[in-house]
Amino acid sequence: VFFFLMIRRPPRSTQSRSSAASDVYKRQILGHSERRQYYGESNEIVGTKTKLAISKGLNVIACIGERLEERESNQTIAVVEQQLSAIRTNLSNEHWQNVVIAYEPVWAIGTGKVASPQQAQEVHDAIRKWLGANISNAVADQTRIIYGGSVTEANCEELIQQRDIDGFLVGGASLKPQFNQIVEACKLKK
Repeated sequence: VFFFLMIRRPPRSTQSRSSAASDVYKRQILGHSERRQYYGESNEIVGTKTKLAISKGLNVIACIGERLEERESNQTIAVVEQQLSAIRTNLSNEHWQNVVIAYEPVWAIGTGKVASPQQAQEVHDAIRKWLGANISNAVADQTRIIYGGSVTEANCEELIQQRDIDGFLVGGASLKPQFNQIVEACKLKK
């Protein structure tokens, strides 16, 4: 069970985006760590599936993130850049308006561990810079980058205040009564 919670702030550029009400039911989560782990979905498969989903009129939440051993060996940025490259290979610049990037450190999903706000911001910033350098500044400005990985009512306010965190992909916490606190924290983002 996942709940997609995204800030509906104006895009960083003047190009308009579709409203949450019209596109929330047309989103496909691709690249989630369990699909990668249990079904062997490679970066290339995720890139191909992203192109196919967009060609069928879906918007994509593309999950990227590193395993614990990759974080501990300082490979986080290299791993997420490889994952992004496989998606970029399959998309035109125009397709990116249909993509939300969900940074989910695999070591934090369902474990109760969470990236510190500073760690999460560092990766979100690197993702945005990669988009600018490898696709376009417009795509970097317009793409929503959300955080997933043990988001709870206890850590959501500090996470959402980070400059490049545009919302959350919430798993198990979406089934708890305290989920409302996560929703309310997102409403406070300026």
